[in-house]
Amino acid sequence: MIFLGYGGVALFFLVIVFVLERSRKRTDSFSEYATAGRSFGPFFSTMAFVNTWLPGTIFISFAGYAAAAGAIGFYSVPYALLAVVLMFMLAKPVHTWGKRFDLRTQADLLGLRYGSKAVRVVAAIIGILASFPWIVLGMQSLTLVFTYLSFGQVAAGTAAFIGIGVLVLRQVWTVRMGARGLVLSDMVQGLVAYGLGLLLILGLITWLVTNGHGFAALPDGFFRLPGPGSAEGPLYLFSLVLTGALGGWCWPDIFVRLFASSGTRTIKRSAVMAAPILFVFGTALSILAMLAASLPGVAEATDAVWFITASVGGPVILTLAGICVVAATMGNVGANLQALGAQTANDIVGVARGERIEDPRTGKIAVGVLTIIAGVIAVLTATTLNGLIALAMVSYQGIVQLAPTLLLGIFWRRGNAIGAIGGMVSGFVVAAVLQIVYPIAIPVLGGMTSGVAALAVNTVVYVACAYLVPVSRAERERVDALFDHLSEPESADSGASLTEGATR
Repeated sequence: MIFLGYGGVALFFLVIVFVLERSRKRTDSFSEYATAGRSFGPFFSTMAFVNTWLPGTIFISFAGYAAAAGAIGFYSVPYALLAVVLMFMLAKPVHTWGKRFDLRTQADLLGLRYGSKAVRVVAAIIGILASFPWIVLGMQSLTLVFTYLSFGQVAAGTAAFIGIGVLVLRQVWTVRMGARGLVLSDMVQGLVAYGLGLLLILGLITWLVTNGHGFAALPDGFFRLPGPGSAEGPLYLFSLVLTGALGGWCWPDIFVRLFASSGTRTIKRSAVMAAPILFVFGTALSILAMLAASLPGVAEATDAVWFITASVGGPVILTLAGICVVAATMGNVGANLQALGAQTANDIVGVARGERIEDPRTGKIAVGVLTIIAGVIAVLTATTLNGLIALAMVSYQGIVQLAPTLLLGIFWRRGNAIGAIGGMVSGFVVAAVLQIVYPIAIPVLGGMTSGVAALAVNTVVYVACAYLVPVSRAERERVDALFDHLSEPESADSGASLTEGATR
């Protein structure tokens, strides 16, 4: 049986490598390496966004949450849809400024908006610190895959090392090909993870409902949401959705997907195409997890609900379910490493050198070094995850602290560099402290999470500085000119074709 499970993953891995090698081309500039030449059309841009947005843990932690807590597990669906609305709104300014000023990263855009290298560096550091624990956890998330696909022949500890090894090996092509390789592989990985995955979900839901595991078999508590008088507090669910929606575009790997698209119209079409995918897939997976809560063994291991449920279909279905998780994880981990490598090279090394990075080798070295570091940490912490998971929770509340600087900066002319730095730093520190003291929610604030409480502090600092800190006339004119570019007509979208990204 192990040959079926591991052989299926190996075959999928070879398909990805084949697609990448067939489409490989020489990368002559750092901008091409970091943004794929802003050449991809709506279909590729949609799949790149979805495969980055939905990590492999959607099948594990998110599904496990729905299996353990019930209806609140659906919270990921509304925040994903709100993030898509933001994607639609961000399309024009991000693409216009990105193309006109050759912006490569999220921090690069913030440096331009505020005319400040300090803002650029602070944003890059926060993005790297917040994202890195999730790269390590992503590498370790394949433990369940290789445990279940061994059909009892490989222990969890050994499976963890196998999963880490597979993902580290996969990053060879991330290092070599940069954003272009990621977008192309996201197309294949996304079709498998969320196309094949959805078919499996629908089939398994049908089996559950027809075999006595319908909604009637679930406890009443599964259908209640946190509200007044609940243990979590009335603002808990609101905080989860708000943090997810605003924080989504604060992750560097998600944001850089906007730069890989060929135009404003492409990004908007991608948002429209992504919305039903996220809604249908997220809803179906949450329903599956809830229904499967009544299966034997799920209550004791909710994170394994995807694999326990798939096991009812036999070895082939379980293997396909495992490949879906591998496909989703490859996309998310690869996107994270490429984005953080680009930020390290462009916004830290470049600023330190006082020059604009043009050689793609700098980016390749940065991605390679981060991959090695992440792999080593993943191996060293493979059997002791508690501290890393706690750090990841802190980082999730911390990354959203980029939101005022990013979103207010893009849609409001008044913000300045002092407010941006003050808001980001104060928000990140407050979020980290509150998350340690109140890891779930803050009772005295009605169940508000640490990230949302810190976001309030962050926003107050940002807005106060916008009105109280004097800004030179030259700076006001520079920002006005920047926003005036947004009213200029855009050249014809070169992304009208759905496939041109694969042929350029």
